[in-house]
Amino acid sequence: MRPTISANRSGVRWITVLLASLLAIAFLWLQPPSAASAEETDDGQEITDFYFAGVITFDDAPVEGVVMTIEGNGFEGETETDAEGKWRLYVPEKETYTLTVDEETLPEGVIVDAALLPEGAQPIAGTTASFEVEFGLTGTKITNLFLGEGERITVSFIDQLASRLVGGLNFGLLLALASMGAALIYGTTRLSNFAHAEMVTWGGLVALVTTSFWHLPLWLGIAAAVIGGGLFGWALDAGIWRPLRRRGLGIVQLMIVSIGLSLALRYVFQYMIGGGTQQLPGASPEPIRLGPISLSYIDMIAMAVSIVVIIGVAWFLTRTRIGKATRAISDNPQLAAASGIDVDRVIRYVWILAGTLAAISGILWAYFRPGVKWDMGMQMLLLIFAAITLGGLGTAFGALVGSLIVGIAVEVSTLWIPSDLKYASALVVLIVILLVRPQGLLGRKERLG
Repeated sequence: MRPTISANRSGVRWITVLLASLLAIAFLWLQPPSAASAEETDDGQEITDFYFAGVITFDDAPVEGVVMTIEGNGFEGETETDAEGKWRLYVPEKETYTLTVDEETLPEGVIVDAALLPEGAQPIAGTTASFEVEFGLTGTKITNLFLGEGERITVSFIDQLASRLVGGLNFGLLLALASMGAALIYGTTRLSNFAHAEMVTWGGLVALVTTSFWHLPLWLGIAAAVIGGGLFGWALDAGIWRPLRRRGLGIVQLMIVSIGLSLALRYVFQYMIGGGTQQLPGASPEPIRLGPISLSYIDMIAMAVSIVVIIGVAWFLTRTRIGKATRAISDNPQLAAASGIDVDRVIRYVWILAGTLAAISGILWAYFRPGVKWDMGMQMLLLIFAAITLGGLGTAFGALVGSLIVGIAVEVSTLWIPSDLKYASALVVLIVILLVRPQGLLGRKERLG
């Protein structure tokens, strides 16, 4: 019997080897053609459906050998101009990228002419050699660059730091408007509202519809957006959150509802205005230089409006009966209800205030980005939660402090890390501070158990 058993085992091994070989051949055969045979250009770029291209000229003559780089959304690419001054850079998707001209490869005494930059190109850090570019309606973007005689200016670290600090302050103030509203909602209801991002988007969307679609004056569009934000907050509480609170739903269930509401509203917005980015009137104005700091008049107005609104919210919370009742509910809702405060009524006011603040933040965010997009609020949501947690859960003034820290950290971090990673720097700051002070900067320690 032993020879038979040995023969059977040998046969099983051969069958196993044969099946494994067939599986390996099938796996290689079924690989997608794109993965194995992606087309490439002479300089090693993978050919895609999306690319930026153009011609670099000096005195109407093409310039050969100029190195061009592009980066954004985790992608980097490089090429150089040919004998006709032409260049082309392929990218994987239709997003905004940073295009940079290597000034070391330009002729001596020649720079990119700032007066002849292509339409829509936004210079970065005060230099015309690096700027943001984005696609239009098609998957191609022609960006012709013209060189001129001039001196290459190098911005010092101190000047860059000053510029980033001011930009971070501007961003932090508009972030604070959204964060303070979300913090008040959390303080009075203990709800982490993921749909707050769509409340921010709503403000920009209403302003866009009233000004660009209906062609109403800008001031009327802004007023409609602010009023619409308050009404949106009231409608959400009256139609969804108050009925769910009365049914006794727990915090986790309410949070899951807010996630679903966020997704639903986001795609409703996409259906309304499409998937592209659209500009509000007066977006991307000429910057005003104040030493090393470059600000537009819209940036100055935005910072002034933010400060005035924040002071108004502080006065409301500290000087009015509704504001004091809001703080009392945040501290102890059961005690506040026992003392005669109408908790539901105060929460309704909080939702209206939060919707108004989110709408103002959305308008300012649309000018800061710039542009209105159906999911633009989602870009702020993680930073809003980071600011609230950093400052101390449930406290509006903590959200203000946290927002300023997050805004400055995000902008200043681009001095050392790529701009694609700047939002991650806010989370690093959050983790470091929470390791030292777990309750947040202005939060109170709470005893568990």
